[in-house]
Amino acid sequence: MDAPKSFLISNLLQEYRSQRLTPRQLVEHAIRCADLAAPRNVWISRLSREWLLERAAALSRRAMDELPLYGIPFVIKDNIDLAGVPTSAGCAEYAYLPEQSSVAVQKLLDAGAIPLGKTNLDQFATGLVGTRSPYGACLNSFDAAYVSGGSSSGSAVAVATGLASFALGTDTAGSGRVPAAFNNIIGMKPSCGRVSTRGVVPACRSLDCVSIFSLTCEDAGRVLSVIEGFDAADPYSRALSDVPLRGRRFGIPRREQLQFFGDLEYSRLFDEAVERIGLVGGTTTEIDFAPFLETGRLLYGGPWVAERYVAVQGFIERHAEAMHPVTREIIMAGKSPSAVDLFKAQDRLMSLSRATEEIWNRVDVMMTPTSGTIYERASVDAAPIQLNANLGYYTTFMNLLDLAGVAVPAGFREDGLPFGVTLVGPKATDYALLDLAAELHAALAGRLGALQWSLPPMTP
Repeated sequence: MDAPKSFLISNLLQEYRSQRLTPRQLVEHAIRCADLAAPRNVWISRLSREWLLERAAALSRRAMDELPLYGIPFVIKDNIDLAGVPTSAGCAEYAYLPEQSSVAVQKLLDAGAIPLGKTNLDQFATGLVGTRSPYGACLNSFDAAYVSGGSSSGSAVAVATGLASFALGTDTAGSGRVPAAFNNIIGMKPSCGRVSTRGVVPACRSLDCVSIFSLTCEDAGRVLSVIEGFDAADPYSRALSDVPLRGRRFGIPRREQLQFFGDLEYSRLFDEAVERIGLVGGTTTEIDFAPFLETGRLLYGGPWVAERYVAVQGFIERHAEAMHPVTREIIMAGKSPSAVDLFKAQDRLMSLSRATEEIWNRVDVMMTPTSGTIYERASVDAAPIQLNANLGYYTTFMNLLDLAGVAVPAGFREDGLPFGVTLVGPKATDYALLDLAAELHAALAGRLGALQWSLPPMTP
């Protein structure tokens, strides 16, 4: 058989229905793609050919109509459990063998999806760069000299380079959005608690989200509809009813509050994205971005870093030398904040949250750059903490303020590196944001990931 036209979910399902493709053929093709792919340090572990063929054979005995993701290949960030496959969180000495898959992965398996392997990440999901891994820095899918974004680096690059239809990542401070922008794909950060985090190695447990990488918003929505749902065994899970966007009033940060760190190309591309908002029936108004920025600074500059220390306290106290030095420095700082610091910060967060309420009364959705710039890996190695912080300028506030977001490709610099914007909405607007993001994606960009596949026309 010929290779599938693309790994888009709708295309694969159509090929299965027309019997032009079988799960076994899909598996063989996915293995070939992975074997022939340029080495970018995407993988921590790949599932064996034997395991994948057994999975394909089992699917072939099932009816497609029973399985919404029948035969769809995906990859998993290696801080999310897949039964029988080690979970390392980017640290071999930490690795353990889970007996059960995470809730999100199990739902995907039950829906017929085929896991191909576990992907690289900034160790313990601490970073936005994709370079803090003993398995090697994950390389950007457009230019290997540049960072891939993190912490969900391997998941994003796998989707961008056509190794899987979609990927699971996590997003606490921007890990599901920054890599999407740097690799020209969709990055869906659901509302907190919409997807169970049971079976996920915590970063900041009260703020962690399971995120989705895909080539299109349609595919992200399909995956979200499978993995979402209240989980009584996850104390941070909650039942959410979908909320529509009231209109299409776009809030844009004031010009003096935008930060591009000297990147004139990213500044130009954001201005062009704002100009095209009218193509999706939107209007724009400037907003005061200050309370969002101050909230974002609380995440690493305040006591929430202590939650990262709590997540790996037993390991770091016994095996600190096994950790990446930058990761260790950041997490060890979590020993310092006091309970007094925490309550002061919580009070300030509540005041900032109240300040944003007035803004949401005037706008329906906010649009920002996903990142203000992109850096070469060598630059990040020279100043790892400051440049990482710069990449989080537009992302670190989101979970503290209980917001949902979708990172959307929005064009390319003259040197060919991608740029992206993020649509931000109140909690539970996930599907409304995806619908709007799909329209914006069509208006801003046509190429999918680093591939030669074009964005298919939107279905009415």
